[in-house]
Formats: sequence, structure tokens, C-alpha cells
Amino acid sequence: MIRLHHVPFSRSFRILWLLTEMGLDFEVVEHSITDGSLRRPDFLAKSPAGRVPALEIDGRILFESGAITEYLCETRAQHGFGRPPGHAERAEYLEWLHYAETMAHLVANLNLQWVFLRDPSMRSPTLLKMEARRLQLTLAPLEARLSRHDHVLPSGFSGADTMLGYNLLAAPYFVRLDPFPAIRAYVARMARRPAHIAARARDGVQGFYRQEFYEVADG
Repeated sequence: MIRLHHVPFSRSFRILWLLTEMGLDFEVVEHSITDGSLRRPDFLAKSPAGRVPALEIDGRILFESGAITEYLCETRAQHGFGRPPGHAERAEYLEWLHYAETMAHLVANLNLQWVFLRDPSMRSPTLLKMEARRLQLTLAPLEARLSRHDHVLPSGFSGADTMLGYNLLAAPYFVRLDPFPAIRAYVARMARRPAHIAARARDGVQGFYRQEFYEVADG
């Protein structure tokens, strides 16, 4: 049995979506990011940094969503979601797969400030503005790319798309997507994929965000 350790509306959605696209049978073990369970020894034995996703598969336990995506796409190559060595898109595939983690790091920084610092006086308006701006800047190259292609890679759907899945669910809480019509159209296309619909149904209720948009007031 494949077992995915998951927090709703987190980076582990990337793997939830990819497994669903592959049509694999798997169990979801839901965790909370706030109850301390991710810091318990039994979970740290699965994911040393205490983060999701962790994936139990093929007699091993994998952690880090980028590594899991590469592993799944290489060991289940019949689905065509990877780009193997020698493929014309191999370099682009790896670039965008890992670019997704650059974006997610900025989302994580914004989450830390806005969501997990309970005392508002601890937040840094300067840092919040800077990180939101940096996140916006990472969207510009993606916008340019998606204005030319329906997917991240010209040849079609891949693990790079599932890696971006979480980012583009979370980014609109911090960055307005109005200036990015190609990204908005892409998000809508992905949301219509049957596997995406099924994955979102299994994702669970997000417990992070208490408002639709987080913005630093001027002044």
C-alpha cells in the first residue's frame, strides 16, 4: 500500500495530485501543522525536517516533494509525466520542477509572518512587502512561459505542473493575479482536470488562511 503523509492545503498536495493523475491506489494519512505531531519521533523518522509530504512506497519512505516527484515520474514512467535523460525537454523539466520550490519558499516565509506569528506586533511590514514582491517577481517568468504554452513544458502535462499546483493555490493570498492572465487561465485549465478535481476533494479543509487576501497597509 502506498501511504501519503499529508497536511491539507500544503506542499503535499503536489504529491496527492500526482498520485491521482497516475491512477494509483493510495492511503492519505492526514496531519496537522499546529498540534506538534510533525515533531514527534515517529514522524521525524519518516521526514527528518518534520515536514510533509512523506511517502511510503516500494518498501521505502521518501521525503521532499521534488524528490518524490522525480522518483514517481521515473519509476512510473509509463504515465509520461517525467522527462528522462536524453529527452529534449529534460533540462527544462528539471529547471521548472525545482523553480517551484523557490516559489514555495517565498510562500512559506509569508505564511510564517501572516499565519503562524500569533502576535501581530511581531510581524515585519518591510519583510512582508519584500517577500510578497519577490513572490510576484517569480510569477513573471511563469506568465511569459504560459502565454506560449498550455502547460509548463511545450509537449504537455508533467510533474512540473503538479509541483506548481500548491504554489498557485497559495500565492493568490499574497499576490494579486490580475496582471497575470496566462497564469489565471492555466490555473483554470488545471482545475478542470479530473484528477485535480479528485485530488482537491481528498485534500481536506485548509486551516491556514482566515482572510481572502493578506496585504500590508501603507503608512
